[in-house]
Amino acid sequence: MSKTLVAMSGGVDSSVAAYLLKEEGENIVGAYMKNWINEDEILGDCPWRQDIEDARAVAETIGIEFRVVNLMKEYREQIVEYLLKGYQRGITPNPDVMCNREIKFGAFLDYARQNGFEAVATGHYAIRRQTDPDTFGVFCGADGNKDQSYFLSMMQQQQVAQARFPIGHLLKPDLREIAKKAGLPNAEKKDSQGICFIGNIRMQDFLSQYVPDKPGEIIRAEDNQVLGEHRGLHHFTIGQRKGIGIPSNADFERYVVVGKELETNRLLVSFESENAPHLYTQKVIVGDLSFIQKPVIEEKRLLARVRYRDPSINITFIPQNDGTAEVLFETPQRAIAEGQILALYENDQLIGGGVYHQIF
Repeated sequence: MSKTLVAMSGGVDSSVAAYLLKEEGENIVGAYMKNWINEDEILGDCPWRQDIEDARAVAETIGIEFRVVNLMKEYREQIVEYLLKGYQRGITPNPDVMCNREIKFGAFLDYARQNGFEAVATGHYAIRRQTDPDTFGVFCGADGNKDQSYFLSMMQQQQVAQARFPIGHLLKPDLREIAKKAGLPNAEKKDSQGICFIGNIRMQDFLSQYVPDKPGEIIRAEDNQVLGEHRGLHHFTIGQRKGIGIPSNADFERYVVVGKELETNRLLVSFESENAPHLYTQKVIVGDLSFIQKPVIEEKRLLARVRYRDPSINITFIPQNDGTAEVLFETPQRAIAEGQILALYENDQLIGGGVYHQIF
């Protein structure tokens, strides 16, 4: 019988994923990925010890073997360095998307193969379906509020072929009910909102330990008027309204971040409006393109998500000769940041993704 290694974070989603596979008679082993242990005393809640114990308790409850897989070196090299270098360059990386490609279905999948497993299962709200005799596709999860297909947009076919998403057909309330009826000890545990497999740590707290502050001017984009001073460009992202340090005007209009100038170390802001410079765009260039099945090589109408929580929108996808693609949005999109991910869809099927390289 084939063996599946289940990535168990200590949360209820991955716990139910393991429980369902066990109930289906699958030969499974649970494993916690030890990616980060807060060894540098980063500010914030990093409950890795509790997460391991929660995952272990679930494994004991459902009667499966449990192990801890140390991927700290790989995580530091492939995710933390990617994250820090991106912010130092003034872009806004997406560690969760890259964690899926490089760690969960990269280093962790490699460990699984080397140890006799044929597949890796996770608690993602997404559906994997065979679309051809030798290929597999990723589809949106049944729960529209929890669908996590966006975070799988940079995966490759070989990774999808060896992936399992046991909870993709469930709604979150139903999953909670399954956990309660199964007597899982973490059935009521709150969902983690932190960085991928690190914990409930605020990104700014994380960055403050590794990227030194470099103060500079805050400039009003329309007239280059100096409005104040920022701590460092890495503390801000396009579209940010809170924490800029500039008060509203007499009409209670609030400033929003519309740009970052690395050369001059200036933060550009404007009052929130459809006419704010650089805040809304209908055209971007995406690179580092990744497709789960066949690449799109000709101009095509597709659906896309510009961010995880955003609804699907219509786009025109125009491949370029240099390996990038021009993307035209049907309606203007707010606060697109270089370094973030555009996920590409045909109906409810995820076909791939790319990284924003240029914003127009």
